[in-house]
Amino acid sequence: MLKKTSCFLVLAGAVALAPFSVRCGRDSRRTVNVVGSTSIQPFAELLAQEYEKKNPGQKVDVQGGGSTAGLQAVHNGLAQIGMCSRALSPEEAKEFTPVTIARDGLAVVVNPANPVGGLTVEQIRGLFSGQTKNWTDVGGKDEPVRVITREEGSGTRDCFVHLAMGKEKISQEALVQESSGAVKELVKGNPGAIGYISLGLVSKELKALVVDGAVPTAENVLAGKYKLARPLLFVTRGSPNPKAQKFIDFVSLPESQKTLEAEGLIRAQ
Repeated sequence: MLKKTSCFLVLAGAVALAPFSVRCGRDSRRTVNVVGSTSIQPFAELLAQEYEKKNPGQKVDVQGGGSTAGLQAVHNGLAQIGMCSRALSPEEAKEFTPVTIARDGLAVVVNPANPVGGLTVEQIRGLFSGQTKNWTDVGGKDEPVRVITREEGSGTRDCFVHLAMGKEKISQEALVQESSGAVKELVKGNPGAIGYISLGLVSKELKALVVDGAVPTAENVLAGKYKLARPLLFVTRGSPNPKAQKFIDFVSLPESQKTLEAEGLIRAQ
């Protein structure tokens, strides 16, 4: 069984998945439907394009919605593959079969104008919990801290909470966004903002902070030095059908893994 959620989450998930049901039903004979994490979405879309070029007539439809939406879509039979940017819970692991397609660091990002270059996990916890309200408290300018976070059900948020927040909760005053792209835009446009996104999505428009003395790089994630790290998963329910398995196998090929590395992710093995 999918792990228990509140009635609100179930209803929200049903609403979020409504567009998928029409699309999936219409294209089910020729399309592999991949739904879920917005952190994985751009990389899956890139690989889907390459896959379609090499397999004429085969279609891969990639849609976001968040990790929880991806699991719900697979659970309800609306997608063959879910994208999940966190490890599965013990309950989820009883129902779903995960395949690690890549690994990723979780980058804590600020505006490039922010002079702060590094923080401890404890300082990060203080900022995101709302206990630290001004950047001067962590060596920055006299600027109010503006916390940007992902929505409930986001694999990126779940992973960040697990790795960085300890027993603290993210501030209720945080501005909630439903995609990593939206987090990037808000941090880029606000000198006092702080957020978290996939390391593979960091661009020159943002500054990724050193955490506990470790630079957020693929090498440091692989070496275990950078602790804010996670698996990126394709998830199926039982054995995938041949079409879905073929795309999963394609993503696992050395050539595809090199493509993911070129985009900033870390190979699965």
